[in-house]
Amino acid sequence: MTGWSSDDIPDLDGRVAVVTGANGGLGEVTARQLARRGARVVLACRSEARGRAAAERIAAEVPGARAEPALLDLADLASVRRFAQSLPYDRIDLLVNNAGVMALPYGTTADGFETQFGVNHLGHFALTGLLLPALLAAPGARVVTVSSMMHALANIDITDLNSERRYRRWIAYARSKTANLLFTHELARRLAAHGADVTAAAVHPGYAATNLQTAGPRAEGRRTAERVVRLVNRVVAQPAEAGALPTLYAATAPGVRPDSFTGPSFALWRGAPAPSWRAPWTLDDRASRLLWTESERLTGVRYEALKG
Repeated sequence: MTGWSSDDIPDLDGRVAVVTGANGGLGEVTARQLARRGARVVLACRSEARGRAAAERIAAEVPGARAEPALLDLADLASVRRFAQSLPYDRIDLLVNNAGVMALPYGTTADGFETQFGVNHLGHFALTGLLLPALLAAPGARVVTVSSMMHALANIDITDLNSERRYRRWIAYARSKTANLLFTHELARRLAAHGADVTAAAVHPGYAATNLQTAGPRAEGRRTAERVVRLVNRVVAQPAEAGALPTLYAATAPGVRPDSFTGPSFALWRGAPAPSWRAPWTLDDRASRLLWTESERLTGVRYEALKG
């Protein structure tokens, strides 16, 4: 994968892709590049207006692009179900679990889950399970889940998944990103056991400048902190176009391994996509099984197609 860039994305004509959080940042870049190579892309966004605006931007940059916005609020399992039921496609070739929130003040989703765990993990767990029949119907389909190197700050606590005993925003974020990797680990194992032609892989963008970093300070009205983050992003971070490359690689490059973790090649921060280090606890079979069982219980979404 040395020097891999968006120019190496193969022809995707006839493929259907779903990208969550596609109204900006890494998600919009991912959706635009997939559409540029011919995929029909569903922009799964929490805001209908922002989703339509993103679709219009993509259409302006990519003549003939097939990018269609659809409403998806990962903080509301009813919305996740409505989205999955409303998709008109019997086959989905690519699901990119990209959307996320980071270091927010304590809050809960519509279903009562701690927001970061609920959105970053449980919402995507439910979405993937609901779309699984369509993924299994597409030969060579892929599920790419965006984690973060911040996962290295903390393992999950299976006895306190919703951080009810003590909430620390960065630890909660790290646990949600560890959950992304454990989910990918267990999904890859179950797909292999089922003999399914679907690849589950995980990625991280390194340090890429997006709105994710400013959302927490903005939510709390910490304007100085928000300005500092914006300044650091301008000086240090790589652009979203570079941050999306690991996702695009895992989504489209030949030979991507199940349960692989791809990120930037230089110091886990920037550069072309490359295999990335991950904390040992993200490969823990027992932890991944326990998290899977709890995730099915909490969401009510059971991966029936992978049972038996």
